Amino acid sequence: MSLLTADDFGAVLLSLRVALTATLFGLPPAFLCALALARGRFAGRQLLDALVTLPLVLPPVATGYGLLMLLGAAAPGGRLLASLGLVLSFRWTGAAVAAGIMAFPLMVRPMRLSIEAIDREVEESAITLGAGRLVRLARIILPLAMPGVVAGAVLGFAKALGEFGATITFVGAIPGETLTLPSAIYAATQSPGEGARTLALCGVAAALAVASVLVSAPLARAAARWAGRGD
Repeated sequence: MSLLTADDFGAVLLSLRVALTATLFGLPPAFLCALALARGRFAGRQLLDALVTLPLVLPPVATGYGLLMLLGAAAPGGRLLASLGLVLSFRWTGAAVAAGIMAFPLMVRPMRLSIEAIDREVEESAITLGAGRLVRLARIILPLAMPGVVAGAVLGFAKALGEFGATITFVGAIPGETLTLPSAIYAATQSPGEGARTLALCGVAAALAVASVLVSAPLARAAARWAGRGD
């Protein structure tokens, strides 16, 4: 007899859905933010850097509560989104938002480092040849920073997959709607006699995390080859 229930399998699938959604929608703004921090020279740069880092140093529960105050059903932001047909609180979409915010700094960091490592002379040469800003971004910066983009995507996905505090505070743990794998593990630890089931859930979480790490290396090498920087 399986140690995992139907709700547990649903939680695993929902976690994958939430993590994938958070990563796909988080990558473009994370790249733009990394570009601004790596290349921008503006007055609010340090403030932007601090805001990007904030989810890493702020307690996840505080982040989730902030989302609830800003985007909850009774909040002005939540009512505005509801009028547009988008409800986040206590929905899986809200879990994706919470997970994406918590994963955002981990997506920005490797992309920023990759952009900062690009030789400025390459861009300056392109400028002398008449390449505009968008052309330089598409033909030089993005390809050369692709290993960092891949690393950011993998780290963001792994973080979103394991996010718990902000998610459960913002959307709860409703089976079939917002019950993610970390929430299922926590619920199992609170139930007497569920030690084996808790261990099985932890094993699934560990397997998914290891798979993410194992996939990151070949993806990064492939991205480096695609950018013309591989061996």
